[in-house]
Amino acid sequence: MTVLLGAIADDFTGATDLCNTLVRRGMRTVQLIDVPSPGTEVADAEAIVVALKSRTIPATEAIDKSLAALAWLQKAGARQILFKYCSTFDSTDAGNIGPVAEGLMDALGADFTLFCPAFPEAGRTIYRGYLFVGDVLLSESGMRDHPLTPMRDPSLVRVLQRQCRGNVGLVPQYDVARGPVAIRFRHAIVDAIEDHDLDAIGEAAADFPLITGGSGIALGLPENFRRQGLIGDGSAADALPPVAGPAAVLSGSCSEATRAQVAHMRERAPIFTIDPIAAAAGRNIAEEALAWATPRLGDRPVVISATAPPEQVAAIQKELGRERAGTLIEGIFAGIARGLVSRGVRRLVVAGGETAGAVVQALGVTGLRIGRQIDPGVPWTVSLPGSLGEPALALALKSGNFGAQDFFLRAFSVLSEGGNK
Repeated sequence: MTVLLGAIADDFTGATDLCNTLVRRGMRTVQLIDVPSPGTEVADAEAIVVALKSRTIPATEAIDKSLAALAWLQKAGARQILFKYCSTFDSTDAGNIGPVAEGLMDALGADFTLFCPAFPEAGRTIYRGYLFVGDVLLSESGMRDHPLTPMRDPSLVRVLQRQCRGNVGLVPQYDVARGPVAIRFRHAIVDAIEDHDLDAIGEAAADFPLITGGSGIALGLPENFRRQGLIGDGSAADALPPVAGPAAVLSGSCSEATRAQVAHMRERAPIFTIDPIAAAAGRNIAEEALAWATPRLGDRPVVISATAPPEQVAAIQKELGRERAGTLIEGIFAGIARGLVSRGVRRLVVAGGETAGAVVQALGVTGLRIGRQIDPGVPWTVSLPGSLGEPALALALKSGNFGAQDFFLRAFSVLSEGGNK
């Protein structure tokens, strides 16, 4: 195992997004689910991304998990570490982006790191430190109503400063365009409005022990290793073994993008809607969903959804409490995923980072090899041999905010046309 780049991601779909970027730039990449056991071997991987569920847990727990992942990656020989978070900088004033980054810096002996969640291809850009989602500020996007991490301040400098001990500064886009610049801060938000900005940032960060950002920050990293003769052209980096079997979509995200995707499916596929209030009252919603899905399983996907508009989410959280509602829905999806696989489902699209985390953990999947992109930020993956989730499963783990309106159907079309080779 020759691991060049080791990454720590704060949720599962974000990890897959990062893997997708690396594979597209020609690095053979594997995603591991949670901190691997000591002695775990991963064959034929130039980059390894450890996927954690650390975005919304207490900051001290997030730091501990991230440091454990760092220790494993260092033992695996990783030459550079990347801390990956969401392109919408999902966090609260307490963290966890700043605290985790500072914990990793301390462990690596680093006195500086950059923060850049931009990914212009996916509509995330930073200008003068302000994060834009498409054509609007972060605070005017659907993220303003996120049920766990509502983002209502578009200034990443302000957001990060509230989380960090060290000073936070800005590297503006006009400096990025001119090349490497002198940094006078412990932490710096870096502007990026086009993908070539990310290439330049990646090249400038070639010798940094720690880089932090969204998946776009990885655009320029593989070329650093290629210039050193450490990786080849990467022409087969996205090759996957074939997987056949019934298909299903599990949608737990309530983002604008996912709501549009579920709406698009309503006249194109059967849909079962999860009722968390009924579940809290004692109904076994997972069993009801499985009883509904079983006679409908086949090549065309069935959809099981907890996706809802903001006002409905707010009403559920008011009645059940935010944490209880989230835990309840994740538990339902975990039971449904196990039941679907036991009934022969082998191809799954999962929408939402927390939902994806619950599903892969419930299925006992310990690692994923990364394949062909479906939409920007979302590839197909196949579970690694030796995962408890045998037989092999094809999984597309989609961040709630990603994907075109027809994403769910497009995903299975890509898979059948050669998304696994």
